[in-house]
Amino acid sequence: MLSMGTQRITFGMAIALVAGSAAAQTAGVEMDSARGEQLFRTLSCIQCHSIKGEGGKTAPDLTKGIARNLTPEAFISAMWNHAPTMWTAMRERGMKPDNLNVQGASDLFAYFYSLHFFDKPGDAGRGKHLFETKRCAACHGLTQPVLPAAKPVSQWQATYAPIALIDAMWNHSAQMHEEFARRKWAWPELTAQELTDILLYLRNSAGKPTQTSKLVLGSRERGQATFTEKGCAGCHTGKLALENRLHEQTLVELAVEMWNHAPKMANPAPKLEVEEMRDVTTYLWSQQFFLGHGSVAAGRKIFAAKKCDTCHPDGPQGLPVFTSGQSLWAYGPEMLDQMTAKGISWPHLDSAETANLVAYISAARASNKK
Repeated sequence: MLSMGTQRITFGMAIALVAGSAAAQTAGVEMDSARGEQLFRTLSCIQCHSIKGEGGKTAPDLTKGIARNLTPEAFISAMWNHAPTMWTAMRERGMKPDNLNVQGASDLFAYFYSLHFFDKPGDAGRGKHLFETKRCAACHGLTQPVLPAAKPVSQWQATYAPIALIDAMWNHSAQMHEEFARRKWAWPELTAQELTDILLYLRNSAGKPTQTSKLVLGSRERGQATFTEKGCAGCHTGKLALENRLHEQTLVELAVEMWNHAPKMANPAPKLEVEEMRDVTTYLWSQQFFLGHGSVAAGRKIFAAKKCDTCHPDGPQGLPVFTSGQSLWAYGPEMLDQMTAKGISWPHLDSAETANLVAYISAARASNKK
């Protein structure tokens, strides 16, 4: 579970996930983990928290003791449930919430995603075995090339950049298919766990184990246009449509899906530059991952059951906390005060309830904008 000490910064991620994620992507806000890392410092978060041992010691290291393979809903609910403790501690120290808009919260999300909060735990020993048995080592050396045309792993950027990983695996599939056919080898399908293990092995053996991954999400509009221009939209319609197939899938899982899919295509996989893959991934993946697949009807019932309508009788379309990232971050302590004054307990939310509330609130906001 997430410790309560993580809340000062990670509640900003809840802003991105709940209030800003879909709106940010629709509005063209692009996420960058490098900017998020810088913001983590400029907001003075690093004075209390540390990352991989670097930073303050009065609050937990955010890369230790945190469960991996989290869904966004589980992450949000954990932060939400501990928020009152965080605000109380901040007040006792005379600290006020820093300004944080949707762009900043989105960048912070990208930074925290890059720290592998949503990945499955990996095993380098299994990864080494898989790298050999899946015949990766037959072409790819760790620090020296095995084949002249194959860069050694130490020169790969993809082990630390999820989008680059997806792009490299996708574009590499055609060449791999030819090489495997020439050697009469079966195509090496992968699972997300297997790829996670392989990546951990490669980072430890041919990279810098402490290096932070990088995540940059691009433009949904450009991604949709590229998806059409490359001919993907012509096949992925009806039952093969991708709009509702990527809920809660991580980027590693998406990379595996594309890798396993490439040799099954009727035509060779269209080549995509990294920027194009970034935009296509943003278009296909980001909104589904952030918003999950909760029930609007169930969310409406939870909104009433948790007594949200006591302060918000007009429903979620009038909720200040969901109108922008900055208002959510700044309004939370005041909301807690109002609830305390009215004798209403801070509502505890599990991940399923959070998913349903997000669906209900998002639907209400979308309807309100029409």
